[in-house]
Amino acid sequence: MASSLDIAGINKRFGKGDKSVEVLRKIDIHVAPGEFLILVGPSGCGKSTLLNIIAGLDEPTEGEIRIADKNVVGMPPRDRDIAMVFQSYALYPTLSVADNIGFALEMRKMPKAERQKRIDEVAAMLQISHLLDRRPSQLSGGQRQRVAMGRALARQPQLFLFDEPLSNLDAKLRVEMRAEIKRLHQASGITSVYVTHDQVEAMTLGSRIAVMKGGVVQQLGTPDDIYNRPANTYVATFIGSPTMNLLRGSARGGVFGIQGAELDLVPPQGAGDMLLGVRSEHLVIQDNAPWRGQVSVVEPTGPDTFVTVDTAAGNVTLRTDAQTRVMPGDQVGLTVEPANAHWFDAASENRLG
Repeated sequence: MASSLDIAGINKRFGKGDKSVEVLRKIDIHVAPGEFLILVGPSGCGKSTLLNIIAGLDEPTEGEIRIADKNVVGMPPRDRDIAMVFQSYALYPTLSVADNIGFALEMRKMPKAERQKRIDEVAAMLQISHLLDRRPSQLSGGQRQRVAMGRALARQPQLFLFDEPLSNLDAKLRVEMRAEIKRLHQASGITSVYVTHDQVEAMTLGSRIAVMKGGVVQQLGTPDDIYNRPANTYVATFIGSPTMNLLRGSARGGVFGIQGAELDLVPPQGAGDMLLGVRSEHLVIQDNAPWRGQVSVVEPTGPDTFVTVDTAAGNVTLRTDAQTRVMPGDQVGLTVEPANAHWFDAASENRLG
């Protein structure tokens, strides 16, 4: 049965006195049984430190980690009933694939017949049954990562922890393994926490996402919440590719103006300086629109074409269909549907409305 995870008031400082550095600040997250939580953010944001604290590889300065309502702070990693998959695979080079998968089971004195049955079940699930007699040096990167996942899966722990497990794989393998991890989570139902800096991994894998910056959770929500209702401009620009377009302007008399044009948009509150955010797929080329610019770059990608337009208010990127006719140097007009506008306070950069 899946277990819950509670991250309660976690603070972490390295060093002492005036030279100490605070790397995590007041992290509070409840992970429901069977949930797949993503910790996403750039290098240095504190996501791996938080994962290490959950695993018992590091201790918090303040706060509690509760697995199945039991506070595990101070408890050795081996007693937490967790399994961790690392970026570097961390396989035993002298052991076969079968022995790598079954190593933890052997350490727990599981009978040989029962252990072999579990190894065979996991290998079949991961489609690596034909590799059980090989050594890690005889495997590809994707196969090694499957073995690392198999070793974690064989234990049937209360909690899975993933520390950027796909970073060493090429683009095609990352896509394949991403789908594999999601399928395995759906099949096992084990509560999971997954660290990544890749926003595509975050959006496709997680049931909820915690976007982190500077040791603080900027927003915690479903992929739909994070993408369509970003809490601030950091979340808005970190999640989504291409990044969200941000335009600085001001509202006067119910009209929002940017440099070079007035847009037919009504901000959510009175007059003042604001930032208008627009996703690339929500910018539309319209010949007679008053907001105009010059096409500078056209990037075909197959199903979509990305078009960069230089305007007086700044450069913006549009996602258009593959049959777009625009060319560099063309003058175009741009529009935004009111329902697709995101509004942020210019000073705090927090979402309005």
